[in-house]
Amino acid sequence: MLEYALLASGSKGNCCMIRDDQTLIMIDCGSTKKYLVNQLHELGIRMEEIDALLITHDHSDHIAQLRAFSDRYVYSPVELPDTETFHVQPLQIFTVGSLRITPVALSHDALNTTGYIFENGQEKLVYITDTGYVNSRYMPLLHNADYIILESNHDVGMLMQTRRPQYLKARICGDDGHLCNEDCAAILTKIVTPKTKHIILAHISQEANTRERALQVSSQRLLEERVPVNEQLIVSAAGQFERIQRGFGNEEMDPGSVSRSVGLESHTQY
Repeated sequence: MLEYALLASGSKGNCCMIRDDQTLIMIDCGSTKKYLVNQLHELGIRMEEIDALLITHDHSDHIAQLRAFSDRYVYSPVELPDTETFHVQPLQIFTVGSLRITPVALSHDALNTTGYIFENGQEKLVYITDTGYVNSRYMPLLHNADYIILESNHDVGMLMQTRRPQYLKARICGDDGHLCNEDCAAILTKIVTPKTKHIILAHISQEANTRERALQVSSQRLLEERVPVNEQLIVSAAGQFERIQRGFGNEEMDPGSVSRSVGLESHTQY
């Protein structure tokens, strides 16, 4: 069984834990050291138990605490300061313990930004944030995952009403920026199947979006397009520092405070 715990997601820090019976992986190490250490303690994880740290890109909200974890095996698509890394490239599959990992190239204003697909022979988890779009050639790889963590960063209308400078708004909306709610929803309609049990909408802007709006757009799109879904499918909208988890000591999934049982709604409509 794959277990996951999204510890932080957004512009103030990003970190996610993935494990099965044999292997424990951290994705990114943003936020403060105190917060991450406390979260690991609450999950019953010692830092020395982490088999590898996977980096998506080198923006500070993803690598702020790199030094604290630099004694772990670090896999990264870019060179990192004072850190020995294993270089990852798109579609060059590698393994860490019992987990098979496929890197996928994303489109962001950071060199070689990468998403990851995790498989253990039984289940599959997709992790994609910080991208202006997802190349259609990756859809077959992303399709039919048990768990999907996908960026739903902004609402375009809300973004345009912010006081951010125009160049920044254009950057966020552009191909090298972030996925808006509608683009996230469109991707989900292509990759969600009855095998999918949990979707986490991630990296949600605190100024140019709301968790409720992101949740509404994606869940409603799945229902309106009558995408065949698992009866138990839950869609969650991640808060910046609200932990969402499956496993890690929890017998039942903890979907966070903003979530929706889309599977039951879908089957009721049918």
